Amino acid sequence: MNIKLGDKVIVNSGADKGKTGEILKIIKNAKTSTKVIVQDVNKRRRHRRASYDQAAGIVEIHKPIDISNVSLIDPKTKQATRIGYQTDTKGTKKRVARKSGKLID
Repeated sequence: MNIKLGDKVIVNSGADKGKTGEILKIIKNAKTSTKVIVQDVNKRRRHRRASYDQAAGIVEIHKPIDISNVSLIDPKTKQATRIGYQTDTKGTKKRVARKSGKLID
């Protein structure tokens, strides 16, 4: 998987196309595809019933979107980019933006 927690991504398709945000959570499931929760993207309003520790009201929650609908943002050009890998002299793999060639990690 190319995308990690804390990465800045842009949404490629859907109602929130073009919005950017940070990866808050990655949800892996064996039966369905991997989904991500992105900050300030795909927000929904939910009516909550009162309980012993919460007051009743309308709460905004983040809904997950499919990982195939997001792309990493290139740190140099600020556009969507694919991810490549390079090994350094010590033999560790580093993520590289394909558009600019700049290291991501």
